[in-house]
Amino acid sequence: MLTLQCPHCGVHAEETELTGGGEAHLKRFGPGSDDDAFEGYLFLRENPKGVHFERWRHSYGCGKWFHAARCTVTMEVFGTYTAQTSKPPQDLLDRISEKRPGWRWRDLNEPA
Repeated sequence: MLTLQCPHCGVHAEETELTGGGEAHLKRFGPGSDDDAFEGYLFLRENPKGVHFERWRHSYGCGKWFHAARCTVTMEVFGTYTAQTSKPPQDLLDRISEKRPGWRWRDLNEPA
């Protein structure tokens, strides 16, 4: 069973206490965007074999949203962090790169 640590309250919660919210770090487009951008936001999602960033809510705990980085193949959890960030913390990206050299997921591991 998947177990994630809530970064807000510190509880190690099993997935039955959590609600999945899909892919993390999606760019949301406003009312002035074109149809293609809005379609991409609504329907196009990453579904990688390997490292993936997801949104989770601690439903039966503090009720707050957070992000988790995990491997979709092995279910290994690399870490969790608050949902109020636009990018994962650098120490988490470094930890993933140490365990999975050469991994890629969108532009999150590209130099700024």
